Amino acid sequence: MIELLKNNIFSGERRSVRFRLLAIALLPTLVILPLLLGVMMARWNTKFDSLLISKVNGDLTIAHQYVSHILDNTGEHIRSLGQSVSFRNVMDTKDPGKLAILLEENRKKLGLDFLYITDRDGTIGAASPFGAQPDANMNWPVIATALDGTATTAIDIFEDNDLAAISPDLAERARLDLVLTPNAVPTSRKSETRGMVVHSASPVRLSDGRQAVLIGGILLNQNLVFIDTINDLVYRKASLPEGSQGTATLFLDDVRISTNVRLFEDRRALGTRVSAVVRDTVLGQGRVWLDRAFVVNDWYISAYEPIIDSFGTRVGMLYVGFLEAPFRQTKNETLLMIIAAFLAVTIFTVPLFLRWARGIFKPLERMTQTIAKVESGDLGARTGLTLARDEITRVAVHLDDLLEQVQERDRALRTWNEQLNTRVDERTRELQQANRQLETTTKQLIMSEKLAAIGEITAGVAHEINNPIAVLQGNLEVMHSLLGDRADIASTEFRLIDEQVTRIALIVTKLLQFARPEEYAGYVERHVPANVIRDCMPLVQHLLTRGEIDVVFDHRATRLVLMNRTELQQVLVNLIVNAVHAMPEPGKLTLRDYDEDRKGHRGVIIEVRDTGTGMTPETLERIFDPFFTTKRREGTGLGLSISRTLIDRQGGDFSVTSTPDQGTTFTIWLPEAS
Repeated sequence: MIELLKNNIFSGERRSVRFRLLAIALLPTLVILPLLLGVMMARWNTKFDSLLISKVNGDLTIAHQYVSHILDNTGEHIRSLGQSVSFRNVMDTKDPGKLAILLEENRKKLGLDFLYITDRDGTIGAASPFGAQPDANMNWPVIATALDGTATTAIDIFEDNDLAAISPDLAERARLDLVLTPNAVPTSRKSETRGMVVHSASPVRLSDGRQAVLIGGILLNQNLVFIDTINDLVYRKASLPEGSQGTATLFLDDVRISTNVRLFEDRRALGTRVSAVVRDTVLGQGRVWLDRAFVVNDWYISAYEPIIDSFGTRVGMLYVGFLEAPFRQTKNETLLMIIAAFLAVTIFTVPLFLRWARGIFKPLERMTQTIAKVESGDLGARTGLTLARDEITRVAVHLDDLLEQVQERDRALRTWNEQLNTRVDERTRELQQANRQLETTTKQLIMSEKLAAIGEITAGVAHEINNPIAVLQGNLEVMHSLLGDRADIASTEFRLIDEQVTRIALIVTKLLQFARPEEYAGYVERHVPANVIRDCMPLVQHLLTRGEIDVVFDHRATRLVLMNRTELQQVLVNLIVNAVHAMPEPGKLTLRDYDEDRKGHRGVIIEVRDTGTGMTPETLERIFDPFFTTKRREGTGLGLSISRTLIDRQGGDFSVTSTPDQGTTFTIWLPEAS
């Protein structure tokens, strides 16, 4: 019975060894690798979607630029016609027939749908096409601005009667029957009769010297050449994977008036309407839509932006997008390939691991049995293994040698044991007393370290909060001086206060970045240096005004820098505030940026130069040391140290030159954003 119990114990120990070895061998393959794979796949999926959104955003930019190009060209053509010699010669003849012929010729040559002249009274001098009787409404901002002497071009919405007065063909082209569209806002309208027009007007002088206006326009409804040109520019051949297709659409309100989206194979989706959620975002809230959207009959990666007329009203949308399905299929296939590869590797490696593990079990089991016998009092137990090349067997043989030594020394140890017991008792009393003293000292050291850490953090927090509080206080002073009963005057100051309160919430993160910058890298973006410098000025304007400081800007940098915008603003604001404090008399602050290469690397220089009191060489040597400050009552000495840490972390360089009584120049070099 006893023997059976021993066998069960040893068997349980062997199983434990096997399980542990198997766990050690298989844990990376079956647990850690799947977790890492899942994290990587999730991150890759997010990055993949972000790239699609970035692409469609770029596509929308190209489409927007083309629309702007059409507006500019139309305005330039009409302005050039009004200033041409042929136009003036015909005007001097005072012959309406010749003027009408000239307008008709130029309307066709310029690709316009209408072209006419009107005076301040709304009298039509001549019009093209022949027989057109346009309503020269002086309330159009385009016409009113041109009457004041400035040529203007915009997109406007014409009612059906306005179009019919110009040409019945235009009114017919603008008319579209609405098609019932899922997810669109419910409507009782059956058709869209309004027209979206590129509306341009240029001032001209009549033969009698009176001010008049030359007006022309292009109807965009069902203008398939216009929308197909956008699509060809944005989605050139081979710009999308096989199976995907690019689309472009012009909306009047939420109705597709010009599109290459297909309702059927041979019919464009004219008259269909955009979904309610997109309409609310773009037309209702005035925001650009960058996301997937259901377009007519399928899902597209879509970009919509509002179209603003000359009255400042959102009257339509410009859309570009591409079919999502091929990208989704490619993404799913990639994910499946990764999972299949992982499973194949697992199937191949797990049996190999198990085979290797069986070679380890035998010597380990022998050692386990031997140790169990020794623990039970049998000091003569041995593993009995011969010397081998593998490490575990060598350990087993070495264990036998050690057991021999243990057995030989056991008798000596027993003798020494009694002597040691006596000495141990004596030393125990001494150690107990020393231990109590050590515990007391340790508690004091821990408390000292905590107090030191709290002191450093408190100093950093106090310093970092100074600048935002200074801004808050300065703007509050401005608000008190301006506010009164007109609350709208102080809207900018309220916004600045909100931004600085947000910045205060980031101070704790900045403390950790100063202490452990490698663990808190932050979120970096590409920035134009001049824009960042310009955004800093409202934060310190009150200090500049109060100190009578003249600010000189010199923006020559053509490259972008890669850095967290808040951190770069923090560095610049800190340098500007220090510069203001260094100029007790009215002075000049110069902010420069320009391109410069260092050690074969392209980069950008940002300089902050003041005409203040300057610094001595002794002060310059310690200016970047933590807690070193010349502001005995105001500063904590952490600003420049933290600023240098933030610049160094981006791979940049932070230096300073100063001459007593002449001023100081801080120079920041940052590598170009790749």
